[in-house]
Amino acid sequence: MEKVTSNIRYLRKKNGYTQAQLAEKLDIKRSLVGAYEEGRAEPKLSTLVNIAQLFNITLDELITLNLAESTGVKQVGNESGGKLRVLAITVDKEEKENIELVPYKASAGYLNGYADPEFIEDLPRFKLPMLGAGGTYRAFEISGDSMLPIASGTVIVGRFIDEWSSIKDGTPCIIVSQKEGVVFKRIYNKAPDSTVLRLHSDNPVYAPYELHMGDILEIWEAKAYISSTFPIADISLDKLSSIVLDLQKEVQKLKKAE
Repeated sequence: MEKVTSNIRYLRKKNGYTQAQLAEKLDIKRSLVGAYEEGRAEPKLSTLVNIAQLFNITLDELITLNLAESTGVKQVGNESGGKLRVLAITVDKEEKENIELVPYKASAGYLNGYADPEFIEDLPRFKLPMLGAGGTYRAFEISGDSMLPIASGTVIVGRFIDEWSSIKDGTPCIIVSQKEGVVFKRIYNKAPDSTVLRLHSDNPVYAPYELHMGDILEIWEAKAYISSTFPIADISLDKLSSIVLDLQKEVQKLKKAE
């Protein structure tokens, strides 16, 4: 009954129920839910059926599967001091990795939850068959105009990079760090013996800057993007940047006039 015990606890937490709320839905005492989750008591068959129906799973799945394994954790190393890091992922019933989406509003929480299986499990997830089976992928919603013509609100799908020395200069990447948060930039000036990465924006309005490798949590090489905004035809990046700069100047004038 070990799997049943862990499955009841997993299903309750995943669906946001307290032990008291679950007990009410199953028409049993709250103390029984605690006993089931701690393995001090075994649910009756009728209770198991009710649990399976409540969470829309089969009785066989409840008894034979370890449902908590829908979230996997694997360890990877990086060359920044050779430190061992933990990468949390989610997988489907066939043990194939999902692509988790980190919305822009969740990017701040991602800095603390990137290695937390429960945080990762709560993120939206999807599949993109064209990316193939190799590698671990994650999607990030970006904000701002620093990487025009990639518009604000675009979702960048990146492949996890555990060996940073393998990244070629000019490669667009999602860089996760405590100092800068989640940013989408191109990596340059990455000498093998260097302790910093130089990050460039495609929009020339924004100056390059350096980020110490010790501050970096993750790097995801951009492999695809999803956007509801289509590129503007017959307009150069320089002209597009000039338009954005003019708009910024107009906004500053309006603020001064107020």
